[in-house]
Amino acid sequence: MTYEFAIFDFDGTLADTAEWFMAASNVAAARFGFRQLSVEEFKGLRAMGSREIIAHLGVPMWKLPRIATFMRQEMAGRSDAIRLFTGVPEMLAELKSAGVGIAVVSSNGEAAIRKALGETAAAIDVFECGATLFGKAQHFKKVVKFAGIDPSRMLAIGDEARDIEAARTARIAAGAVGWGYADPTFLKTLGPDRFFDRMDEIMPAFRAGKG
Repeated sequence: MTYEFAIFDFDGTLADTAEWFMAASNVAAARFGFRQLSVEEFKGLRAMGSREIIAHLGVPMWKLPRIATFMRQEMAGRSDAIRLFTGVPEMLAELKSAGVGIAVVSSNGEAAIRKALGETAAAIDVFECGATLFGKAQHFKKVVKFAGIDPSRMLAIGDEARDIEAARTARIAAGAVGWGYADPTFLKTLGPDRFFDRMDEIMPAFRAGKG
């Protein structure tokens, strides 16, 4: 199976935001009263799903919307420091020139993501941003409606268990990358439809859209 429309997560998939995320998470922990973690403790979260991580940190579910808003604000203030992974601009440009549709679905805000992408943002057909922690599936469904094609011809690519879960809820194929937040071995146990160890493996998974 090759696909005609790509949906990308941002943090950990297109952008290397691990250090920013760890720092912002500990600032949020101090502000909202959950556990602050060392670098080694953060590494231990890589083989957990989102619900396990929330339980491990001791974050009450009712606080999640406020924490998400805080994290988006932190991202907006630091978008100049965010760096794309090597090969992302070239990969997106290649997909675009081949006629493949491209979306970004993220918990972060659109303005901050556009700023971080810079000129690369021109390759993106649609942004669906501000997703809640477990609300990506609804944003995926909006992208399906925008694309106007069968969901089976779309592939959502992310770096966490929740990205795979959301894709399945939206009935689109789930892709995962090995360079993001979650441990690659853990992600593979979840059985994504495609797994990418390298950036240059993404383009061959797609073909030009048929309209």
